[in-house]
Amino acid sequence: MTQRGRAGSRPGGRPGNRRSRPEPETRSTPSLPRVDLSAARARIREVIEPVVAKAGYDLEDLTLSRAGRRFVVRVLIDTDGGVGLDDVAVVSREISEALDLAEESGGELLAGEYQLEVGSPGIDRPLTEPRHWRRNIGRLVTVGGLTGRVLSVDDTGVALDVDGTTRELAWADLGAGKVQIEFKRMDEADFGDEDGEEDDDEGEGGE
Repeated sequence: MTQRGRAGSRPGGRPGNRRSRPEPETRSTPSLPRVDLSAARARIREVIEPVVAKAGYDLEDLTLSRAGRRFVVRVLIDTDGGVGLDDVAVVSREISEALDLAEESGGELLAGEYQLEVGSPGIDRPLTEPRHWRRNIGRLVTVGGLTGRVLSVDDTGVALDVDGTTRELAWADLGAGKVQIEFKRMDEADFGDEDGEEDDDEGEGGE
C-alpha cells in the first residue's frame, strides 16, 4: 500500500533559510489487468463443458464480465427434467473444482478473483435449439409472427396449434421462439379437491 507523505517545516530551521517542501506522494490505484474476455471465456468453456455434460446437463450459456475488481462467471445449465436448487449446488461445486484443477495444472485462467454463478435459464430464454422446443411442448409460444401452442417436436421441425389449425414449421424456416406467460392456465390448474379428500378420509374411518 502506498503511504501518503506529509510536508512541513523542520524544527530548528534558521531564519532566512528557505527549505523546499517535499512533494506529497500521490496515491496510485493499481490498474486492472488487461484480459481478453473472449479468449478467457473460451478457455473456461473448454474446462467446464465436459463437467456439465458428465453431470447430465446441457451448457446453455456462459458469460464472463467484470464487476468492479473481480470477474463474474455466469453458467446456465438445463435438462429435460428441469434443474432444481440441489442440482445447481452439485454442478456448481464440480465446476469450481474443475476450474481450480485447471489453474493448478495449466496456469491462471483469469488474472484476479472471480465469482462463479450457476443457474438455469428463465422463461424469457429464446428457443433456438431443438431441445429448447422439446422442453416446451404444451406451452404457448410466439415465433415468426405466429402464436401457437407447441404440439410436437421431431427431426424435421415443430408442430404448432395456431387457433385450432396445426402448422408444421421446418427447422430451416424456424426462427427464435419466445414462450408466452399464461396466467389463466395457473388459475385453471387443478390442485385437488381438499374437501373431497377429507370426506373420503372420514368415510374410510367410519363404521
